[in-house]
Amino acid sequence: MTPDRTTTVHLEVAEDGVGTIRLDRPPMNALDIATQDRLRELSAEITARDDVRAVVLRGSEKAFAAGADIKEMRAMDHPAMVARARGLQDAFSAVAAIPKPVVAAVTGYALGGGCELALCADVRFAAADAKLGQPEILLGLIPGAGGTQRLPRLIGPSRAKDLIFTGRAVGADEALAIGLVDRVLPAGEVFAEAHAWAARLAAGPATALRAAKEAVDTGAETDLATGLAVERAWFAQLFATEDRAYGMRSFVEEGPGKARFWPRD
Repeated sequence: MTPDRTTTVHLEVAEDGVGTIRLDRPPMNALDIATQDRLRELSAEITARDDVRAVVLRGSEKAFAAGADIKEMRAMDHPAMVARARGLQDAFSAVAAIPKPVVAAVTGYALGGGCELALCADVRFAAADAKLGQPEILLGLIPGAGGTQRLPRLIGPSRAKDLIFTGRAVGADEALAIGLVDRVLPAGEVFAEAHAWAARLAAGPATALRAAKEAVDTGAETDLATGLAVERAWFAQLFATEDRAYGMRSFVEEGPGKARFWPRD
């Protein structure tokens, strides 16, 4: 599929069901308002498309995304940002709400809004030379696209406060140690490994994967009883799906781990 070169974010869908959201705003993929809005639009499109079953979120070799467009933000006064702040958060929340597995392939810099965008993925694969951080405090600001909320939920409040208070960037090894990324790979392997992870899940049971993602995400933000209720409802609902019938039949007739849910004859 040929991407639309008039935008700063492209969606490319492969035959294996992997949709790649690629940031394309050289040199550093700064996240201006147009890019944010395009991310929201593509997230809605991916949610609606049956041929996209898993997602890779990536930038360029030089930068996943180096942060917000500071020149654009500098021109905004208080009323302008009051009017825009919800749109900023909504764009990132749309990525986080994609009901399909999403892996961020982090290469180069993922700072500020770039780090916050990576936080919206389900897992993060980082290049060995990647740098991640929330440097907004050095501008007299705080993270505004979910960093004060998603980062502590991922790595814990104390570690999140260290990064947010100091504005320092961490390398890939430290990011792995604190749980900010899930795998560290040679720079030349990140995109391929992220695609392979997504392709494996694209072949899986789409409704069950959606249920698992919603149950985990909901449970992380609520009390145990509510989380268990969500899990219980989804668990029972999945017994109405063809994938459940096929998966159990395959287990009994062929043995565990043999089912391939998509494409299926």
